[in-house]
Amino acid sequence: QVQLVESGGGLVQAGGSLTLSCAASGVTFSITSMGWYRQAPDKTRELVATMTTAGTTNYANSVRGRFTISRGKNTVMLQMNDLKPEDTAVYVCNAIESVIETGMTYWGEGTEVTVSS
Repeated sequence: QVQLVESGGGLVQAGGSLTLSCAASGVTFSITSMGWYRQAPDKTRELVATMTTAGTTNYANSVRGRFTISRGKNTVMLQMNDLKPEDTAVYVCNAIESVIETGMTYWGEGTEVTVSS
């Protein structure tokens, strides 16, 4: 049973930077993908950035060029630069663990990011 713990959220002014971190524990098999999703007030959850073990990345167009995702074996970080008020959201860590022929998806509880104008 994988548990994800996030940290690094906070309050920052527009144009500032934050770094989010997530660590997975209880990994029995192997994690093939980790990343970040976010959910802003009154909006649905959306993908921010993900990275596979092979290094393949996927970014939302809205953050491409500003955010950078990086991976450890069971960790993922998100460097967020030039933050904008529209980046305000709860950021949730995601991990996919390969289990034989299927992937189990896990979610953290989220860390709040607030960008003031």
